[in-house]
Amino acid sequence: MPWYNDLRPKTDPGKQQYSVTFPNFSDTNKVRTIGDLIELRTALAPIRNNKKTNKNILLASWNIKQFGFLKNRIPDSYFYIAEIISSFDLIAIQELKGGLHDLNLLMKLLGKDWKYIINDVTEGDEGNDERFAYLYDSRRISFSGLAGEIVLWKDLFETEKEVIQLKRTPYITGFKAGWKSFALINLHLQPNDDDKSKQFRKKEVELLMNLINAKVKSKNLWTENLVLIGDFNLYQDDTDIVEIMNDHHFYESDLLKGVNTNTAMTTKAPFDRMFFRNSKYFEIPTEAKGNKGGVIEIFDLVYQLDKFQKYKQEMKDHKENPRSLTSPEKLRTYFRDYWRKNQLSDHKPIWIEIDIDSSDVFLENKRKEFE
Repeated sequence: MPWYNDLRPKTDPGKQQYSVTFPNFSDTNKVRTIGDLIELRTALAPIRNNKKTNKNILLASWNIKQFGFLKNRIPDSYFYIAEIISSFDLIAIQELKGGLHDLNLLMKLLGKDWKYIINDVTEGDEGNDERFAYLYDSRRISFSGLAGEIVLWKDLFETEKEVIQLKRTPYITGFKAGWKSFALINLHLQPNDDDKSKQFRKKEVELLMNLINAKVKSKNLWTENLVLIGDFNLYQDDTDIVEIMNDHHFYESDLLKGVNTNTAMTTKAPFDRMFFRNSKYFEIPTEAKGNKGGVIEIFDLVYQLDKFQKYKQEMKDHKENPRSLTSPEKLRTYFRDYWRKNQLSDHKPIWIEIDIDSSDVFLENKRKEFE
């Protein structure tokens, strides 16, 4: 669970000294946040209860909207983000911006057992000043030592044309948990649904698959237990791109297949995905095997639409022209379509349970080798 130091009253009789992250956090807003955190923790309890010592890990992915760039997140939002993240063991983050102020606040709330690994910013307009992050509970996950950005080379291209790179440089990082050693490849592919964007996104996936194939053949991978994870910006008709990954032995779990991860009411799209490279001791989690997983409907848990009046002042402080918020209906629309997405995200987190104890399968295979 996160640290709740800021939510102590000034008269707290606790003997330990504690640091304050948000010095201007009013008592009234603390009460509001505590009430919502209690509700949020109750809603997330079924996920947390899936954690089993030495048996599994809970892997998640979340595109947190322009994290480190948006300037008007209120303290409540950092507590909610920390509470959601702490329900898992390892989470891949996309759209972390150049500034690390938000990340540092978040890590302070998560506490000393949580660690992070980040890559450098992808510079230039197409890189959108973005970087990737992995946050993990060091009591259940350990960093392997492998971390690097994936860069394409000329031999991957069919003709002698100029070498291109994926717009946001993928970030491969290795982890260990129990029996399992595996690597995550954090992605944020080309957005938008126009033909040019779809073709570029398809090319990004084709080249990435060629690269992975080349590394597998050369035996240069630290592990072949791989998970493609992140914001793929895939629309429902991007089946040809999914087929490319399937043709290269990357498959989705039925626990996540087709789930809508966009908070926009007008766009139903499975943007955020995980594709597993199946192997003998690193099988794809499935419902049939008893694994759990899914999508978190964040605005069913916090910043619910019927609570918009609670944030009336924060919305007026946030909006460039607050005089336009002249009626409850306009406040409600602004809250629904803009403000709360800038507080949390326009993407929903996805998660899945991964089995990390292969003792029974391993021992059975060894016995067969003696027979």
